[in-house]
Amino acid sequence: MSGLTQLQAMGTAERRKEAHTVIASSYLGSTIEYYDFLLYATAAAVVFPKVFFSGMDDWVGVVAAYGTFAAGYVARPLGGVIFGHFGDKMGRKGMLIVSMLVMGVASTLIGLVPGASVAGPWGAVMLVILRVFQGIAVGGEWGGAALMALEHSESGRRGFAASFVNAGAPTGAVLGTFIMGAFSSLPNDQFLAWGWRVPFLLSFVLLGVGMFVRLKVSESPIFKAALEQETREQEKREIPLLQVLRRPKTLIFTMLAGAAGFALQVVLATFAVTFAVSKGADRQGVLYAYAAASLVSIVFVVLGGRLSDKLGRRPVMVGGLVVFIAYLMPMFQLLSSNNIMLIFVAFAVGLMIHSTLFGPLAAFVSEQFGTTSRYTGASLGYQLATLLGAGFTPGIVAQIFKDSGQNTGSVVWYLAIMSVVSIVFILLTREPKNNDLQTVQA
Repeated sequence: MSGLTQLQAMGTAERRKEAHTVIASSYLGSTIEYYDFLLYATAAAVVFPKVFFSGMDDWVGVVAAYGTFAAGYVARPLGGVIFGHFGDKMGRKGMLIVSMLVMGVASTLIGLVPGASVAGPWGAVMLVILRVFQGIAVGGEWGGAALMALEHSESGRRGFAASFVNAGAPTGAVLGTFIMGAFSSLPNDQFLAWGWRVPFLLSFVLLGVGMFVRLKVSESPIFKAALEQETREQEKREIPLLQVLRRPKTLIFTMLAGAAGFALQVVLATFAVTFAVSKGADRQGVLYAYAAASLVSIVFVVLGGRLSDKLGRRPVMVGGLVVFIAYLMPMFQLLSSNNIMLIFVAFAVGLMIHSTLFGPLAAFVSEQFGTTSRYTGASLGYQLATLLGAGFTPGIVAQIFKDSGQNTGSVVWYLAIMSVVSIVFILLTREPKNNDLQTVQA
């Protein structure tokens, strides 16, 4: 029985139960992957400048640490291409299992990398290599998880379903930041010597949980149907990457449409934390404020996805960016207040606004591509957006801030311009809410 026939033969209750299982698996897998990936962001903000780049000026060390952070974003498009190719050829499920394994092992090994006092510059080199493997893994994870949720869901609920994959990012950030925050309460010398390593070593435990859940989900019925149709008709399918590159406009537009969302997200996770601490706020208090705000934002990510099912992806995303531009200046004023409650408000409002963009983004990108190249196209478009928007933004923003005499106005202008560029390309991209996902062409 074909994938779609099998799905159609189920009752409504059975179909929804299956979809809920897949969505839950995608959410959990994404949470674990982003726990690992964004834990690095927290460490880059508060640990790595002192452990791997000691002896430098404080902000020079921060810029250097953010450079290693960027390596993961550079590798994400490569992961999207590799996992996307095999995901479009062989299936979504298997690639999700491999991506989780790579991420779990790389993250665990980061917790074992010796600092500059032991390994000199080789510690930073090892850090970059493992960060690249993290990037490859998350580059493959996102596309597979988004498509599994999307392709198991009914029309009219795809934005809601796919939003759970993106909700895994703040959930992983909450988990990682709370755990890192707990260990940051140690005396500073103990925290820098070994305390920061424990959250990375815990990745191995999360890997076991994630693998157990991943093995239980079923393959995408839409992909199975497309594969069976090709087998019946004895079609020789074009390489998925070539299918995507034959329509470069779609790839470029989705990349530029999503870039600002990632820039705003990563600034909140890295530069904003460093900035608040530099103004005298307690490091642990700032980490907990960010984690609590991320917890609040999870609900808004899902609501953003659901709202996009009603209004369309583009209006919700554009609205979120416009409001965020207006909020940038007040946000930095709150972050510089040296008051943990006001800092929490700064993070919470920023992340809630950002969620209206981030919630619909998974469906917006994935719906632009046909079934036989969707894993590759969605992964590459999304990961190029992260590279452009997030990969170098923490380092660029920190450098702009340093060169301007620590003037936040220059940072606001940079982020506002990026947001306007994304608004333009969202408006130039077709509204995908009602696209037929069963279309197998690119």
